[in-house]
Amino acid sequence: MSTASTFSSAHRLYVKSLYKRYLTNALDWTVRRDLWRAQAMEIRAEFERNRNVHDPRALALILEKAEADLAHKKHPDPYIC
Repeated sequence: MSTASTFSSAHRLYVKSLYKRYLTNALDWTVRRDLWRAQAMEIRAEFERNRNVHDPRALALILEKAEADLAHKKHPDPYIC
């Protein structure tokens, strides 16, 4: 028996994409992996804090703030592999 999911798979993909963009941006700013790892753990903790938010309006606000924060912190010359 499968349990009903609160959010669609598109929502999950969006959040995963946002998480990956946060990690990539942090790596653009911090080249040393040992220093980046601490930042990655902070990013993960922030996502985990909002994991149990089920109110669509509150979640939309959180995601909007996260996108704005990411745009503000975006590296001007990102690393391209």
